[in-house]
Amino acid sequence: MEQEVLTLPDEGDGVRVITCAGEFDLATQEPLRQVCDPALNDPAIQRIVLDVSRVTFADSSLLNTLLRLLRTGRLVLAGPLPRSLTRVLDPFRVRELFPTADSVKAARTL
Repeated sequence: MEQEVLTLPDEGDGVRVITCAGEFDLATQEPLRQVCDPALNDPAIQRIVLDVSRVTFADSSLLNTLLRLLRTGRLVLAGPLPRSLTRVLDPFRVRELFPTADSVKAARTL
C-alpha cells in the first residue's frame, strides 16, 4: 500500500484529524511531520486525532513522532490500532500512555 497522510477539513471544534495509511519508517516520516507541525503550532487546535487504523508498517521513528505529539497533551489515536503499530508500542510498554478511541468520531470527543 502506498503511503497516505491527509488532513481532513476542520469542523471549527478545535480538533484536527489526520489520517495515516501505509508504511511509516525513518525514510517516510516527512509527510506526517509536514501535517502535524502546523497543527502543533496552531493555538486553535486543542486536539489532534491521528487515525492510524490503516498503518501497515511502523518502526521506532513513528513511535518517536507519536511520543512528540503525546507530550503536547493533545494527541488521541483513532483505531482500531493495527498490529503493525502495536508491535512497535508493546515492546516499549507505552501503548497505555496513548489516549485511544475505536474510531475518529469517538476520538473527537475523548
